[in-house]
Amino acid sequence: TIKSYIKKRKYHKILGFFYSYFKSKKSNDRYIYYKNILKSIPMNMKEYDAAIAYAGPTEIIDAYITHKIKAKLKISWVHFDISHHEINKKLYTKLYERFNKIFVVSKNGERILNKQFPVTSTKSQVFNNLVSHELIKDMAQEKIDFDNGFKGIRILTIGRLSKEKGQDLAISVLDKLKKQGYKVRWYCVGEGNDRDEYERLIENLNLRNDFILLGETINPYPYIKASDIYVQPSRHEGYGITIAEAKCLNKPIVITNFIGSNEQIEDGQNGLIAECTLDKICDKIKFLIDNPKVSENFSKALSREKIDTTCEVSKLCNYIN
Repeated sequence: TIKSYIKKRKYHKILGFFYSYFKSKKSNDRYIYYKNILKSIPMNMKEYDAAIAYAGPTEIIDAYITHKIKAKLKISWVHFDISHHEINKKLYTKLYERFNKIFVVSKNGERILNKQFPVTSTKSQVFNNLVSHELIKDMAQEKIDFDNGFKGIRILTIGRLSKEKGQDLAISVLDKLKKQGYKVRWYCVGEGNDRDEYERLIENLNLRNDFILLGETINPYPYIKASDIYVQPSRHEGYGITIAEAKCLNKPIVITNFIGSNEQIEDGQNGLIAECTLDKICDKIKFLIDNPKVSENFSKALSREKIDTTCEVSKLCNYIN
């Protein structure tokens, strides 16, 4: 770090740091920047069968794996829709050249990745997030205190409290539903940096008793089981694992049209897909509330599906072996 360079009076290192930083800015190539800062990090001399950059794309992790780890195979993971994230094309073109395999959590996510980075087209493979049907059903049996006195419709959303997950949309949708006379309470499992902003919005709309931020929990499945409708109002996703989990518990589901949405929900057959706007999400929820038979049919359709992706592990095992 710069502080350690100052303490050790390695002023040439500081100059090198700023030179590489501004050069990478000017050329819009962050590879120059990471190549320089990684020089001060020693090589991990132990050789591994495989090194996996799982939290990807994350620049420093991917750069470290490609430059400082010795491994027979180097694997990167793509968990989100890269078209909605600022990804340095020059950096990742060079990093992906050094990876042997790139796993992507959805088919549409893989398509977008390969279009933006042609170098990945011979290396990419879909690897769905792991969901165990039996484990989720078993964990959902845990007893919880979940507003048992409330007689209206319980809506649930799970996710990090952040703009991309769309809880601000959910709060505004609930406000609209309440004003139209619907007896609804919305619960949200998760924590995040936007909690304070959402609490202010809830307070401003006088929804403190109706939009409940439950915080984090190790086991969200009893909340899914106790809810009437599961809603994922995300502005973008790679693969919505909480949607798969809600499907395991046969819940009527409303999701937004992020890139992998139609891989998880067949609109009108086992759930509903809405455009990512306040009005469209609200309309889909109202449709489910006003048509309980539709909700029942969605639950029946989901009960006939086998929502289990634990076999995906074999893709990784087979590749490494």
